[in-house]
Amino acid sequence: MSINWISKHHTELSTQELYAILRLRADVFVVEQQCVYLDVDGQDLLGDTCHLMAWQEQQLVAYLRLLDPIQQNGDVVIGRVVTAPSARGQGIGHELMVQALDHAGENWPGQPIYLSAQAHLQGYYGRYGFEPVGEVYLEDGIPHIGMRRDFG
Repeated sequence: MSINWISKHHTELSTQELYAILRLRADVFVVEQQCVYLDVDGQDLLGDTCHLMAWQEQQLVAYLRLLDPIQQNGDVVIGRVVTAPSARGQGIGHELMVQALDHAGENWPGQPIYLSAQAHLQGYYGRYGFEPVGEVYLEDGIPHIGMRRDFG
């Protein structure tokens, strides 16, 4: 089954797309990871935030958001990286990162990219040129580390 990759500025999202995004994030981050936190943090509709979605037969199977560097102290910030449980093991997560880096480069050329990774995923993000910055810290009870990819 083919994946339909769509990147939209937050002002272009339909109600159904926004609902699917929030549902997938809640299913994985709140329910599956048993992490009670406020996922709707006020940044989804801020500035030039973009939402990268992977659709497979009308199902949202992967997602992340790109926060614009003007709102984030000069870094493009990748966040809320998620793959639906039903779509795992198919390489969609890797394609999600490739797509994210392409979109970040198109929208904000030459800007460094930052993400807050779950600590056990340092190697995964390292494959895409991200390097750890700072120390491991707890966020909602899960060890995380900041990672940055600089462009010269």
